[in-house]
Amino acid sequence: MFKSGFINILGLPNAGKSSIINRLLGENFSIITSKAQTTRHRAYGIINGKNHQAIISDTPGFTRPTNKIHEYMNKKILESFKDADMILLIIELGVKSESNNKLVDKINKSKIPTLLVLNKVDKVNQTILEKEINYWKSELNNIEIWVISAKENFNVENLKNRLIELLPIGPKYFPDDTWTDKNERFFVNEIIREKILMNFKKEIPYSVEVITESFEEGLSIIKIRSIIMVERTSQKGIIIGHKGDAIKRVGTQARIDMEVFFNKKIFLDLQVKVNKNWRSSDNQLKRFGYNQK
Repeated sequence: MFKSGFINILGLPNAGKSSIINRLLGENFSIITSKAQTTRHRAYGIINGKNHQAIISDTPGFTRPTNKIHEYMNKKILESFKDADMILLIIELGVKSESNNKLVDKINKSKIPTLLVLNKVDKVNQTILEKEINYWKSELNNIEIWVISAKENFNVENLKNRLIELLPIGPKYFPDDTWTDKNERFFVNEIIREKILMNFKKEIPYSVEVITESFEEGLSIIKIRSIIMVERTSQKGIIIGHKGDAIKRVGTQARIDMEVFFNKKIFLDLQVKVNKNWRSSDNQLKRFGYNQK
């Protein structure tokens, strides 16, 4: 008897969705920074076992839309109910937001089995924890609640075992040696974008898109050429920095992570180009993979 299913993770930005999926998979699957709204594209991470296959979908954080990217991401989040066998709703303990209401309404109207995961228990005391549990019991119908800390890896393995236990009987969707549906270029782009998020403040990281134009893998080295797209010439200057120091720092940090990720030497050629107001252009968003049906 083989069990399989699609588990879709939902929640607000910075609730810890990416950290949780990385803990469940044991891979640096999703981009993780201290900044909100870092995951942009839905991607599958796959947990393979002798008698099971759990396909976990990391989705962007649900937020109030301020541009076409946010509209795209919110649409994809709500659409993720259509193909889910199970939903994980991730809530950051101690944080309240009206943006949760739309997800709560959707879950209460849905017949999909849902687990509520209260994350970052390491940051709250027992009084706050009990208050939060009681609140969510009143908000969500017949919900199964899990309290975890992705950062401290507390209770995550037990949650993983519970997810596998709840999987329905089903086929094997992916080969045993597959752990994601994304290709190498996707992870190159994510690593570079993570370093931009780490090194720049304010609007700069959110005005950036990364495209990998070439990925040539040899026996001992991978040669990569990636383009950092920005919206304005002034942003290009900031990304490059004085005498190229900023882009060099991003490239060095990204290369170090890529060498660990791919277990090979990396030659990384980074370029910066201006693509004016790309976040407001349907054609450009489609080019970057955002307006896909």
